[in-house]
Amino acid sequence: MLAIGIALSFEKMLSLWRKPALLFRALLAVVVLVPLLVFLLLKLFNLPPEVMAGLAFLAASPGAPLTTKRSQMAGVRFRYSASLQLTLALLAVVITPLTLAIFTTLFERLSENVTVLEVAQQVAMVQFLPVSIGLLMQKFAAKLAEKIAKPLTFMANGLFLLLAILVGLLGFPVLLKVWGLPLVAILIMVIASLGIGHALGGPDDDQRSILAISSIARNVGLAFFIAILNDVQQQVIPTLLAYLILGAVLGVLYSIGRKRKLEKL
Repeated sequence: MLAIGIALSFEKMLSLWRKPALLFRALLAVVVLVPLLVFLLLKLFNLPPEVMAGLAFLAASPGAPLTTKRSQMAGVRFRYSASLQLTLALLAVVITPLTLAIFTTLFERLSENVTVLEVAQQVAMVQFLPVSIGLLMQKFAAKLAEKIAKPLTFMANGLFLLLAILVGLLGFPVLLKVWGLPLVAILIMVIASLGIGHALGGPDDDQRSILAISSIARNVGLAFFIAILNDVQQQVIPTLLAYLILGAVLGVLYSIGRKRKLEKL
């Protein structure tokens, strides 16, 4: 997030706001249709309470910090993906408690509780604080920002790769804990989320990739934070990790395919 703040100007971070049609489709896909998809899955499948809770947490957690990095793998425009990520993170302050309240009302077996302030603190610490520091460095320490931009991006890419390896090595055994119907439900959520974003992206291939990646990239960190607040973190870890792994694998395959297509245009 610090690398994004240094690499992009405040003007470019608001670039998506100048495309209201794209912004509306993005919010429709990420904030409305993906949670609606999860609602249908919870209605159709007889899932264990811990899996239901994990999927509800994910549905209520848009704007993952790694969305921009994953979008870059698909070859999309950096400024639009960063702008959408930060927009979703900002809206999560209201969207997350509201979505959780709706799920709690509709499903008796769910009893999640989180306040706007708690979500705001988590999002501010993880996303807005480092981005703001990067923007301030651009303005008041431009030479230093220019000097550390490339090393910082290199470090961020290295940490992203390390995270992917660790999740792969440590996370796959966890899939056995959600084997069967829960894993099928998670797989459907991943594939359908990609499809929702891709479909609403419109005729523009770049926008399709942005919305597809943003739809699938749920904020697992925020979902885990909500689980901690409700003291159910041990129960929902397998569900969150299963979504993270399946989402990463299918997301990478999608990104590779989209990048190759964009390169041919």
